[in-house]
Amino acid sequence: MATLREAQKEMTRKLLLDAGLDLFVSKGYATTKVDDIATAAGTTRVTFYAYFPSKVDLMKALISERLNAELDRVPSAAHGSTADELVAVVEDGSRKRIRAWLAAISQRWDAIRPYTTAAFEAAAVDPEIRELLDTWLNEAIGDVKDGLDRAGRFPASTRHFRSVIAITELDHVARHWTPGHWGVDREEMLDVLTESWVGSIGRR
Repeated sequence: MATLREAQKEMTRKLLLDAGLDLFVSKGYATTKVDDIATAAGTTRVTFYAYFPSKVDLMKALISERLNAELDRVPSAAHGSTADELVAVVEDGSRKRIRAWLAAISQRWDAIRPYTTAAFEAAAVDPEIRELLDTWLNEAIGDVKDGLDRAGRFPASTRHFRSVIAITELDHVARHWTPGHWGVDREEMLDVLTESWVGSIGRR
């Protein structure tokens, strides 16, 4: 019986997260109300608050749980979360390895984009989400720097800045590029993005 109750609770939480994400993308974070999310999930405001203290907390769960899962990010004592494969790719630093990783991650952009779209809109109006999103981006930047530190590549004083450039560039392209956008198809986009990454953080 307890197992059934737990499964029902998990399903309700999933429905609330699904409904919140859908509404944040279609209606906008700022204009979406708790009642909207509860109704879309087929439940009530009281039930919503049994799972999330606020709309902000639901958005935090979308970032820290679902977005991290989409990107294979796992808990890390050093950074909050980490993507081991990204660290390894940067440590290797070869054009081939970097392009293969960028190609693989680009296949997930359609799945990732609703989360990042909602997160960036939420960050514009909510300081808590802005702080969480900044922390999340800094965790990815930390992964790149860790890879550079392990490789001992480039002067130590420039490694953090190089990591900022790489992640900022990737984040912008991931959120905005679609086939043909900016006049490039997928393969051309990956070629240019790879060239840029190799130049800023890769092996020469």
